[in-house]
Formats: sequence, C-alpha cells, structure tokens
Amino acid sequence: MTPPALLTLDDYRKFSEKNLVKLARDYYESGAEQEESLRRNISAFNNLLIRPRCLRSVENIDTSIDWLNGKKSVFPVGIAPTAFQKMATLDGELSTVRGAAASNSIMICSSWSTTSVEDIGKEAKIVGATIWFQLYVYKDRAITESLIHRAEAAGVEALVLTVDTPVLGRRLKDTYNKFSLPKHLKFANFESNTQAEMPKGHVGESGFMQYVSSQIDPSLDWNTLKWIRTKTNLPVIVKGVMRGDDALLALEAGVDGIIVSNHGGRQMDCTVATIESLPEVLRAVDNRIPVWMDGGVRNGRDILKAVALGARGVFVGRPVLWGLATSGSAGVSAVLGLLQSEFYHALQLSGFRSIKELQNDKHAIVHCSKL
Repeated sequence: MTPPALLTLDDYRKFSEKNLVKLARDYYESGAEQEESLRRNISAFNNLLIRPRCLRSVENIDTSIDWLNGKKSVFPVGIAPTAFQKMATLDGELSTVRGAAASNSIMICSSWSTTSVEDIGKEAKIVGATIWFQLYVYKDRAITESLIHRAEAAGVEALVLTVDTPVLGRRLKDTYNKFSLPKHLKFANFESNTQAEMPKGHVGESGFMQYVSSQIDPSLDWNTLKWIRTKTNLPVIVKGVMRGDDALLALEAGVDGIIVSNHGGRQMDCTVATIESLPEVLRAVDNRIPVWMDGGVRNGRDILKAVALGARGVFVGRPVLWGLATSGSAGVSAVLGLLQSEFYHALQLSGFRSIKELQNDKHAIVHCSKL
C-alpha cells in the first residue's frame, strides 16, 4: 500500500497500524500497567515553553553536534534500541541500519534483535552506519561476556547497558495477548534454544515475561557495571538513569555517558517523565560526561527543548518502528528526515543558529508553572 502524505510522526503511527498484526502493534505500542508513564513522557514536553528571539539572521543553521568522543552527528537524534524488528518488516534490523545510514544517524542495536549483531555489523559497514550495542545482563555471565566480545568484533562503537530491567515491567496488553514471538522468529543473538526461543504465553503471563524472569539477572548492581568495564575497552553508556544520585554513582563507576530513560514507559508505571528527570541528572553530571534522553519525543520542538536543557541529543524508538512498518528502510529515513527538518525549522523560528547558541541561552525554555 502506497502511503499518503505523511506530515507528522502521528501520521506514520496511524499508517503503520495497517501493516502490523495486533500482537506486534500492541507489543510496540504498549506501556506498563495503566500506561501513565507512557503518556506522561509525551505530555510533559507540553509543560516546557519556548521563548523565541527575534531579528536574528537564521539563514544558515548548524544542527551538528559532537555525539561521543569526537564523533560528529549532523543532528541530535539517534535510534533507540527496540526488539523484534522483523515483526514490522521482513528485513527488520537490516532495514533500520540502512535507514540510519541514509540519515547519518546512530543506531543502538538491541540484544533482543531478530537479526544477529554480526549481520547488523556487516550491513553497517556496507552502508556506512554507526552502531552501538544495547546489553542486558544474563544470569549466566558467560552469555553476557560473549555478547560483549561479539559486539566488539561486529564493529559497534559503544556498549549501552540497560539498567532499568532487573525484571520485566507488567505490560498488560502483552499478557492479554499471551505474547510470544511468531514461530519463524527467534532471538537472533543466541544459538542455544534456551536463550534463542521465547516460551509460549499462557493465561496471566506472556511468553516474554517468562523469558526475562528465567534468563535476566535481577541482582544487577553497580558492581556488575564495574565487571563489564573489565571486559571491554569500548565506551560504556548506562541507559535507564532517572535520578541525580544514581547519575553520581554512574560517574563513580566510570561510565562514559548516560541515557535518561524509563524504557519508554514500559517498566515502572507512574514515574516522572524523562524530560522532567533530565535537568536533575544534568546538574549532577555537571558536563563531565554526555547525557542523552529518550521517551516521548514526537516532533522537532521536543528535540529543541531537550537539547536546550542540556541534553547531548535524544533517541527515538517507537517512531522508528512506525517508519519501519510503513515502508522499511525508506520509512526509517523518512521519519528521521522529518525530525531533522522539524528541528531545523524550530531552531529558525526560535531565533537560534546552532545548538551551542541554543544551549548558551539559559532563558530559552521556561516551565509553564513559572509564568
């Protein structure tokens, strides 16, 4: 089906629904419990208001940013890790990495991808994409260590440790659907059937929840992070920090970056939004390492607000899946291109010519409660 004019991310969301079976659509879209965190991630951006400048030439705008260790990005948006992308389109993660390359964006590959990190790495080399690898810690530490070394060999440039999933959040739609992977799909990064296949869902528990409770280590702590540092020379970024005190502990553990995240509202419900947590984490870090955020970004104005507060950039997950389900790699690059265009336009209309200029203006954003 040829998509109509798609002018917003919500247009992509609505169109992609036509191409997804209910099981996949509910898995991608759902949040935990009553989905308060999911909704708040989005709505909290509306509490931040832009204070535009005027009579400043915005003929030439520079949206580039130093993403990590001198690696430049043409605009401050990366692809967040999302699992099971072959439920959206036949080539799954390969289509996503092609879309990332076409948009000069960074892709974080999920441990729970339906394409192996080796195959994603090969495709990334062909198309010229930059990839990072998201890591879960398994009860069997040999599995985790093997994933680290395989990711290194595949050419990833950073490890992203997810720290908000000691157990799986209670995702009611997946439970009602008795969610399990379609028979033709597996966890592609694992050869053993114990790790590669998801159990069948049953009444009261999805197959995914059974998998996580049997495989993922709930004893994950700061010592685990230190252990990971001994296993790799790659930069290690932690994803899932929501508080300043935890950000300080991450600094003490020697991390190279932080992604402020609540897992897209899919883990703990009724949390503060990520954009609300961002200032506290930034104050704690005090420019010593880069801080990114994900969750709720739905347009270029949201990107502007996060970057104005001090984020190095943002990551988007669901919007990329909408593009993927709409038209594969072309849909991914179209979604990223739309965000880039909207961010550029938002900078122009707010009177800022670069990210540096925006971040140097401490009065660019005001919370509506302060008016």
